Amino acid sequence: MHIVLWIVQAVLAVMFGMAGLMKSTQPKDKLQAKLPWVEDFSAGTVRFIGIAELAGALGLILPAATGIAPVLTPLAATGLAVVMILAALTHARRKEPAAIAFNAVLLVLAALVAWGRFGPFSF
Repeated sequence: MHIVLWIVQAVLAVMFGMAGLMKSTQPKDKLQAKLPWVEDFSAGTVRFIGIAELAGALGLILPAATGIAPVLTPLAATGLAVVMILAALTHARRKEPAAIAFNAVLLVLAALVAWGRFGPFSF
């Protein structure tokens, strides 16, 4: 199970890292073409979401890999699960079912990591 968790953590870290880097570095106008939901939020909020995703991606890997404060890994996974719940609510309000399904998959994966690292497969 440890190997499965590491694989899921790596996949989530890459996905959230890339998304977070994009949202935190690109201007809102450029993001609107790829991410129509950004029109509902201020540029600062979009940047904050990107920074939260980037921090979560780092938190999925670094604490567990270094052994320094490994409790931060399941906390990062929990934080990303919360981000996915909020994202799904935003997409539900915008009536975007495909995006909700994608958020649900990421939510389940983040919850798996949180459960695995908090519970039976903790470090």
